[in-house]
Amino acid sequence: MNQSSPPRHAVVIGGSLAGLLAAAVLAEHATVTVVDADPLPEGPAPRRGLPQARHTHLLWSGGARAIERILPGITADWTKAGAIRRSLPTDLVTKTAQGWIPRCGEKQFNISCSRDLLDSVVRARVIALSGVSTLQGRVRALEGTAARVTGVLVDTPEEEGRLLTADLVIDASGRGSRARTWLQALGVSGIRQAEVDSGLVYATRIFEAPAGAHEMGFPIVNVQSDPRVPVPGQTATIVPIENGQWQATLSGTRGGQPTGDPDAFIPFARAVRDPIVGELLEGRKPLTDVAVTQGTANRRVYFEKAELPDGFFAVGDSVATFNPLYGQGMTVAAQGLLAVRTLLRAKGLAHPGIGREAQRVIAPQVSTAWELATSQDILYPGATGMKPRTGTGLLNGYVNRLMTGATTDEALTAALFKVLTMSTAPTHWLHPSVVWHVLRASDRGALKAPPLTAAERAVAGLDPVPGRTPGAGTNTGTGTGTATEAATGPAAEQVGPADPVDPLAQAR
Repeated sequence: MNQSSPPRHAVVIGGSLAGLLAAAVLAEHATVTVVDADPLPEGPAPRRGLPQARHTHLLWSGGARAIERILPGITADWTKAGAIRRSLPTDLVTKTAQGWIPRCGEKQFNISCSRDLLDSVVRARVIALSGVSTLQGRVRALEGTAARVTGVLVDTPEEEGRLLTADLVIDASGRGSRARTWLQALGVSGIRQAEVDSGLVYATRIFEAPAGAHEMGFPIVNVQSDPRVPVPGQTATIVPIENGQWQATLSGTRGGQPTGDPDAFIPFARAVRDPIVGELLEGRKPLTDVAVTQGTANRRVYFEKAELPDGFFAVGDSVATFNPLYGQGMTVAAQGLLAVRTLLRAKGLAHPGIGREAQRVIAPQVSTAWELATSQDILYPGATGMKPRTGTGLLNGYVNRLMTGATTDEALTAALFKVLTMSTAPTHWLHPSVVWHVLRASDRGALKAPPLTAAERAVAGLDPVPGRTPGAGTNTGTGTGTATEAATGPAAEQVGPADPVDPLAQAR
């Protein structure tokens, strides 16, 4: 903090991951108050304001690296708390629309754990930062005018309408954000919103892993859907997490959604394009009921295109929510906040228009994820919202060919995961060296069954030899058909470079 300027104060609305990372970035320049409607737990415990935490979350290497830049040492903290670092695709058994991905040497990695554990480690680090405090309360309104936000009105358990003055207010309150309503009350109009909804529903249940599976590093197992068959898309995923548990998540689009019926959980998993997830879960002891989430629409608020008052910007799910199948939420937020950190370090918190500039530097990261998610979700049967842009089909054809090659060509497997983890921009797929391999892509010699080792099959109680061909499930399914979905389990987390480029625009 610049000691020559008056002390400054920032308010962050929302204590989830995006809000915590925003507080860490702002703590370099001001004292920070994080306001959340619920008490923030001290350890890995559920939060009422984060019901999606019950479902599978993976943090890809791009996301882990981004958060590591904001909170150095956080990766070691996660693993010390029980999270598992997994090599990709070495520790991943995944069937994309184009087939099984070989388990070759490490190209990227991910962090596997429950969302509660992931958040709790970040929360402990951020709350311990000098100048960061928390306040339980529900924000009623923004204080200020259409020209400048000067604080928030908060209803706390002890006081209604408490005024917190601030030089900067950041809305990180998530899917339920009321920022548009608050801004309209100040006289700010014309804030546009878009939505694309595939009708996706998630169902998750935690099981006890078989004896010895945790010690041997049992892989993530994931079966995706196939976009070439026009029926509802269905997926099934097992992610080994802390405490020797398997977190299993099912998903289905409109007309093929999973339910909360515990007796239907394993049959659903068996009925996707390959029954391996259902086979692995058969006979396992369930540790929880089935948790179901239905609100998975892609929704974007174009704050950056509005005449926002100074002293305010929004981040994370307050700006855009994505179908969690693509796992973009936390990492897009972290990516945007890295750009905000660069901006604040260059210009300072007192720079005129800093809030509006912060909103604009977040936009490129959001736009890339939005294009990838919505251009595919609209293709599901019964999906509602905007139609694909001209040229999307051509790009999808190229990506499908790349993903076919990724089932047999290690160079394309590397290219796939480099973008999947958003360690680089999607335009990497258009690099001449990648194009050369795509033009020669073939599925000749591709795997015909899940690439589990004999030891892994033995631990799981499966026959040593699969004895069947992939696709033995009863529902061929349909899916997004993009590398955003392929090789990922539901709610896998990704983060990108500081300034990614829209691959659709590049293709056009």
